[in-house]
Amino acid sequence: MTTIASTEIGSDLMAAVNPKKKAASTDTVQADTDKFLNLLVTQLKNQDPMNPLDNAQLTSQLAQMSTVTGINKLNDTLAALKGSYQQSESMQAANLIKHGVLTPGTKLELSDAASVFGVELGSAADNVKVEIYDEYNKLVETLDLGALPAGVKPLGWDGKIADSNPLDTVETPAQAADGNYTFKVVATRNGEALKDANGLAFGMVASVSTGADGVKLNVPPLGSLTMADVKQIL
Repeated sequence: MTTIASTEIGSDLMAAVNPKKKAASTDTVQADTDKFLNLLVTQLKNQDPMNPLDNAQLTSQLAQMSTVTGINKLNDTLAALKGSYQQSESMQAANLIKHGVLTPGTKLELSDAASVFGVELGSAADNVKVEIYDEYNKLVETLDLGALPAGVKPLGWDGKIADSNPLDTVETPAQAADGNYTFKVVATRNGEALKDANGLAFGMVASVSTGADGVKLNVPPLGSLTMADVKQIL
């Protein structure tokens, strides 16, 4: 039979029942206020009786304390709001997994004779064209979209290209090979090129991650994107 000293039991039991209190955190608004008041009281106790602290100086110091306290409380409130916003953004981002998104870019992937991309216009255009280039930067097709209003417009390309064989008496569309392409948006209004016309690449959200940089969307093959990069959810 094992014998345990009663003094050991007593000390362990007392330590468990009466744990030591943790030191109060000094990085709080109350702690800063207490420090300020202690300094102020010390100053009043040790002031020169022949040249006491006047009302203006006292009022100024109290106003400073009030300002510092208000700033600290505001910082705490902003930190809480930031945490709440990040949590909300994370939940919203998680809902995008396995959804298609359009983000700024000019990459286009043709697979099984189908592809998705888009254009974004900052202002209305009376003529919009999309020029599609192959991996060798050769123009393979031009899509004429006509007039478009400002905003985001999703598009699709089935890989059909004009047959350039001069021996054909009837022009029949040819089929572009599956693979990676790029495109350029050419928009004009009254004959002048618009600088606020941009291409939008398509990708599927595979996963979501959170860190010091905020919420990130993993969208192969576009890479890591933010929620602000998403122009449209498909």
